[in-house]
Parts: sequence; structure tokens; C-alpha cells
Amino acid sequence: MRDYIDVTGKNEDEAISKALAQLNLDRDDVSVEVLERAKSGFLGLGACPAKIRVYYGPEAEEEILPPPPAPKPEPVREEPPKPRPAAPEKRERPERRERLPREKKERPEKKERPAPRPEPLQEEPPVPLGEEVDDEKAAAIKAFLKGLLEHMDSAAGVKVYLPEKGRYKVILEGQGLGSLIGRRGETLDAIQQLTSYAVNRGGGPRVRIHLDAENYRAKREQSLQHLARKVAGKVVRYRRSVTLEPMNAYERHVIHTALQDFEGVTTYSTGADPNRRVVVAPDRGERH
Repeated sequence: MRDYIDVTGKNEDEAISKALAQLNLDRDDVSVEVLERAKSGFLGLGACPAKIRVYYGPEAEEEILPPPPAPKPEPVREEPPKPRPAAPEKRERPERRERLPREKKERPEKKERPAPRPEPLQEEPPVPLGEEVDDEKAAAIKAFLKGLLEHMDSAAGVKVYLPEKGRYKVILEGQGLGSLIGRRGETLDAIQQLTSYAVNRGGGPRVRIHLDAENYRAKREQSLQHLARKVAGKVVRYRRSVTLEPMNAYERHVIHTALQDFEGVTTYSTGADPNRRVVVAPDRGERH
């Protein structure tokens, strides 16, 4: 079993923050079990803080026993050779001419062919986005982002593509874009929401805007899939539910999709945005 501590707070987020500060660990390094939900009470009476249990430390590895020694072969008893029967007397035969042995023709040695080398794995090329689009919506996207980036003291370039009707793919290019991405993409999500609001408020058909920088979205998706499988393995092993950190709707969708065929676990969302979370729980035959 892993080590754990019990922490209380006004709500679950505060209790988790206290535990992480106490352990000096990140959220991905621990597993959280909610023991008691926070209760506000009525007019301050009957209020109850949230209580959580935080598991940390290395997981107990299953003891691997060495393979049993191979049994020693029993000694074979050698039986004395049986006497051979006396061979019958051979009659003398007329002498035959000795035949000279034929010379054996030497066959050329077959050269062993080297084993074929496995072909190196090739990464799938990125999906081509085609040429940049320069319609009315694209011009509005560029105008808004350039003004916003100037206020943020960023010299990032803006490119707009239209991979499908009604969905614009916006790429920020440049160096040192980490400040535009933010912690776990929070700044990038905020810029995307502001851009969508500014472009769609002028009337006309609504469009979807997908903002990315340094291919962060694809990297984040792979990281979430890895986290989902890691947490699911712990849930199956310890038969305890694990509540993940707050995520937006897209990231929660990635977690649900990654574990929809994972045997032994079920997932559901709890809470309200922006603190809505995914819960990975042991599958007891009932879907929430």
C-alpha cells in the first residue's frame, strides 16, 4: 500500500492544495480519495469541511520470485554389454578387383544471406492544412489577435486555415510562445475563448475557432491519454476511485474516450464548470 495523509479544507480544492503544499508534490504524483464532502450548513450552522485522503509515494511492486532450480537428471545406470553370438564362418570368395574411390566433387558453399533489417518506424506526417484563408472571418481573427498580442508584448505571427466549413484553425508562430500557452494550456484556452467571442459577436453564422501554438494541443492530448491509462491501472489495482483535476469539456472528452474500452473501470464527470472533474472508478457493472 502507498503512504497517505488525511487533510481537511473549506472545499476539496483547498484540501488538495494543502496536501500538495505539505508533500511538496504535483497533482499528477498523487491519488485523491474524497472521504467527506464539504457542507455549508444553514446560516453557518452545521457546516462541515471537506476531508480527503491523498496517497503518495512509490507503488508496492509485486514480489518476483526466482524460478525454481531445474531438477538434476538422474544418473543412468549402464548395463553390461550383452555377449554377441558367434558369427558363422565365412566362406572364401574369389578376389574382386579393387574399385578406386570416385573423386567427390566439391560443392560451392552457400553463403548465408544476412537477415533483413527491420524498417525504422516512420512518424505519421502532419495533416496538411492547405493554403491560408483570407475571408471576412479570417480577417477578423487576425485583426483581433494582432491587437491582443501587442498588448501582451508578443511578436507571434498569426496564420488562419479553414480545414472544413465553419471551423477555423489558427496557428501562432514564433519563438518563446510558452507565455501564450500558459500552465497546462490555460492561457491558450483563454485567448481562444476571447477570439471566438470577438469574432462571433458581430452577427452572421457562428464559426468554431481552434487555436494552437507549438503543436501544444496534440502533445496535451497524448499526455492526457497517458494519464488516463496510468490512473486506470491504479484504480483496478487498489479498487479505489480517483478524482482528476478540473478540466475543460474537450480534455474531459479525451479522458472518457481513452478509457471507454479499458476493462475494469468506468468514468463520469462531477461538479460544475470551471471546476468540473472526471472521476475514474472501479466498474461494478453499473454505469453512471
